[in-house]
Amino acid sequence: MSFESDFLQIMHRKLDEVLSMTEQVVNLDSGSYDQAGVNQVQDVFAGALREAGFEVSRKPLDGAGDQLTARWRSGRPGSSVLILGHADTVWPKGTAAGWRFENSGELLTGPGVGDMKVSVVNAIIALRELIRTRDTGVADITFLIVPDEEIGSPQSGGWIQEEARNVDFCITLEPARPNRGLVVGRGAVGHLSVEVTGVTAHVAHNRKEGVSAIAAAAQLVAPLEAISDASRNLSVSIGLIRGGEARQIVPAIASFDADLRAAAIEDQRELLEKIEARIAEASAAADPRIKITHKLIMRPPFAASAANQRMFALASSIADEIGVKVHPLFSPGGSDACFAAAVGTPTLDGLGPITHEMCSRRERVEVHSIPTQGALLACLVRRAGRQGGHVS
Repeated sequence: MSFESDFLQIMHRKLDEVLSMTEQVVNLDSGSYDQAGVNQVQDVFAGALREAGFEVSRKPLDGAGDQLTARWRSGRPGSSVLILGHADTVWPKGTAAGWRFENSGELLTGPGVGDMKVSVVNAIIALRELIRTRDTGVADITFLIVPDEEIGSPQSGGWIQEEARNVDFCITLEPARPNRGLVVGRGAVGHLSVEVTGVTAHVAHNRKEGVSAIAAAAQLVAPLEAISDASRNLSVSIGLIRGGEARQIVPAIASFDADLRAAAIEDQRELLEKIEARIAEASAAADPRIKITHKLIMRPPFAASAANQRMFALASSIADEIGVKVHPLFSPGGSDACFAAAVGTPTLDGLGPITHEMCSRRERVEVHSIPTQGALLACLVRRAGRQGGHVS
């Protein structure tokens, strides 16, 4: 028996423990804006990491849950690995009350079950069992659990990059795709928020004294969406729009939010430049009483580099030894892996269990994939560590 096949058997024996802790955290609401809920989930993760032998610290954030940093050191020289996970979900407070964790024996469901509560639980237990073998392959492990990933990690991106610069390689816990696809590259993903203010007036008595924020906001929608170019995977998509106070009042408030996507760094630069130009043009053309403000948050792209491909090759060889096949893929979606890859750290994403239709009410996790993905993660840490981190 090889180390890899032995470790797979360990993870099969730990499956009930993984499922029990996953049920606990899935049944806790932890939407990105639910500070208390995210921190309840972080409490569970922190306790499990301490029990696994990690030193745990937390940093409170304004309007978000705590950033959790866990460190394990062997006391011996060697390479270093960064593990990235997140505690927040896309689901608002109150979701868990009507959508509880369920385990059919084949599939798990529940808010955030695959993205990524079971992924973090599985990783904690897999790393704990790897440490117990006394053959980790690495000198130290840093595990970051991010509280604001689902909204683009606006307060956590710099923290991730600072830690990524100090390690030899990074593994991220987003779910594996249904064909057991592991992510070797991602596009840039971002969020544009625009707020428009005008002047109120009653539409019947003194409409000319008012100026409509909704009308000004509407003038921006088509020019911004026209930046999109499907042939280049360049996208501006306005998904939320709000405004007004009553039907008979000229609206003084309006806002909208847009999803932004670009395949490569040069496309990201072009996208941001065009957005700034469109907003500047609209501001200049609008009634002088109109005020347009905006905020841009965008993760960098995760380039499909040779170093990342070598990380995948290591994972593929381990997968063969434990009897599964993995496939490399480029994802248009973003993750915190983008921050690590952007500073040049060899990075592989998708080491969570296989998940279908994540971020929907149909999100479900294949139970059989939990032990294999846990074994793949732990054995990848060991194998890459034994190579001295020389995957770059």
